[in-house]
Amino acid sequence: QVQLVESGGGLVQPGDSLRLSCAASGISFTLGHMAWYRQAPGKQRELVATISSGGNTLYAYSVQGRFTISRNNAQNTAWLQMSRQSVTDTAVYYCAACRRSYTSQRLRESHYDYWGQGTQVTGSS
Repeated sequence: QVQLVESGGGLVQPGDSLRLSCAASGISFTLGHMAWYRQAPGKQRELVATISSGGNTLYAYSVQGRFTISRNNAQNTAWLQMSRQSVTDTAVYYCAACRRSYTSQRLRESHYDYWGQGTQVTGSS
């Protein structure tokens, strides 16, 4: 059974940095695209960043230049380095992964086969 487990969430002050981790278990092959989504209170879940197994990345406009997604294929682990955080980054952050790789970076939520339970990131004002 494949599981994605996120860690690293917490309370952050404006301008602080935080690093989220996503570790996959129960898997014997290299995952395809991995991504971070987030859902703020009262809002729909939105893509934050995605990364292919080849290292190609795509970011939401709101986090470009502040967040960095990375991964280790051998460990099926992904990270989200968040810097210059603000209260608008407050959300539950979810890790997602695909069984296979895709040519396009612009994937829909339905492309992702596995989802974590989420980790809360709260920015204080």
